[in-house]
Amino acid sequence: MRRLILPLLAATMLATALHADEPKPRPVFTEDGTVKVPAFELPPSTLLSPEALAQQKARAKMGLPVMDTSRAEMSAADSRKALARYLQPQVDRYLKHYPVDVSETTVGGVPARIITPKGGKADPRRVLINLHGGAFTTCWESCSLIESVPIAATGNYKVVSVNYRMGPEAKHPAALEDVEKVYRELLKSHKPSQIGVYGCSAGGALTAQLGAWLPKRGLPQPAALGIFGAGALRFGAGDSAWIASAIDGSFPAPAKSGESAPDMTKGYFDGADMSDEVLSAALHPAVMAKYPPSLVITGTRAMDMTPAIFTNSKLLEAGVRSTLIVGEGMGHCYIYSEDLPEARAAWKVIVRHFRENLK
Repeated sequence: MRRLILPLLAATMLATALHADEPKPRPVFTEDGTVKVPAFELPPSTLLSPEALAQQKARAKMGLPVMDTSRAEMSAADSRKALARYLQPQVDRYLKHYPVDVSETTVGGVPARIITPKGGKADPRRVLINLHGGAFTTCWESCSLIESVPIAATGNYKVVSVNYRMGPEAKHPAALEDVEKVYRELLKSHKPSQIGVYGCSAGGALTAQLGAWLPKRGLPQPAALGIFGAGALRFGAGDSAWIASAIDGSFPAPAKSGESAPDMTKGYFDGADMSDEVLSAALHPAVMAKYPPSLVITGTRAMDMTPAIFTNSKLLEAGVRSTLIVGEGMGHCYIYSEDLPEARAAWKVIVRHFRENLK
């Protein structure tokens, strides 16, 4: 037996030593600045809450991500129905844990929901406008509540969530025109200093666009903006879109030159100049200088991290008060997950942001 074990042990030690001498894969830099990244394993962040770690462990059993790009191939009607079904259990949990009153109405002729703390105890002076996420094509049914219910309940706010026009039925700037109508209507009963605007994903991008749109329309800025899961820059810009496509998988990598990628907005931005001062205000310093105080939220594994960080930097450079939260180990719009301490902590900052800036 000893004769067998000693040679086996020696062979194992030799193989280990040879393996240790093998160079580890390294990035390869090409002449045009592209980096060819070797495959690697990305473990969960050691800074995650236990709840967030459990969520990551369960990811393989959860089925399709909420914003899976296969929805881009569905019709708008089917995509909206499928996403509403997928998110309904989450909406039910929100409504159970955060008592609110919800009423369907129109504001300035635009369909909207009014969400207030249960019993009508909302702050009588301050009001928030919510612009829901959903790739400019979907999620009014669910995202308007997911984004509004916890803020209304925990912040004692009246939240007006706007059912703005989306693709493929409408094109930019239809959503901005609808939000402008709601804003003009609220200006009849509130001062600009009493109004805040926020949204996540497409709603966060729309909020950022609004900061550039309102001055062009001769309207005063609201007291504060909340730009979540987005930035004042087109989606797909910068490093994070590439990195997130590899480590998160909910969104594809941007299209390379000569290639095409699925259009999750279903043509909403067809014909638009994505670098103009409304759609990419962060590229225009004079426009950014007119923004009100802003709160920007993203995650280290989110495809929107670059637009968010870039927007925060440009706001600060322009002399605008801006606060940036980057959730460690978090993905796109992680604030949608009501069971995560990271999301609940972000809600507290959101509530405080508007309380401190709305007078």
